[in-house]
Amino acid sequence: MTGQTSVVTTFPLKLRSLLTLVVLMFMPLLAACGFNTIPTNEEKAKAAWSEVLNQYQRRTDLIPNLVETVKGYAAHEQETLTAVIEARSKATQTQISPEMLNNPELFKQFQDNQANLSSALSRLMVVVEKYPDLKANQNFLALQSQLEGTENRIAVARRDYIEAVRVYNTGLKTMPTMLWKTLWFWNNEPMPTFTIDPASQAAPKVQFN
Repeated sequence: MTGQTSVVTTFPLKLRSLLTLVVLMFMPLLAACGFNTIPTNEEKAKAAWSEVLNQYQRRTDLIPNLVETVKGYAAHEQETLTAVIEARSKATQTQISPEMLNNPELFKQFQDNQANLSSALSRLMVVVEKYPDLKANQNFLALQSQLEGTENRIAVARRDYIEAVRVYNTGLKTMPTMLWKTLWFWNNEPMPTFTIDPASQAAPKVQFN
């Protein structure tokens, strides 16, 4: 009886060992056939999106000091200042982690909020043109430079994300990776990309020449 129990106990262990050996043997073949392409491209796209969020957050963090500096010279421009503050508030309300990228409604809301903030900042910079003393203020000049640099970083991060998503989405629709999606990665869906009017996402004009 003990011998039978030993056989029953060791058989699954031998089977698992055999299956593990088979998997290890076929791993190079699976990799060569593009098995790892979909998850690899997905992680690259998520990493690119994280950088987009990082740069948008960098811009968001600059705004309170920017508004306070402008207020010191143009406090009566209340409508414009309030628009920036409200746009910033809405932009911070909608946050999309890499795991939430497949929610098109949430993604569009995020885009629209960031576009509204860009527009509000642009209007603020137009107002600043009327105040020479403000334009010469060292604190404002430093904030202006940081804002301009951040807008450039946002543009680069968005471009890199768009390219990463293009590669990932293409892999889901083309061979041989399309085969792996059908057989294994059936839950993977195309990721969204930026589709709103580029003019509304243009960087605020912060150059004073």
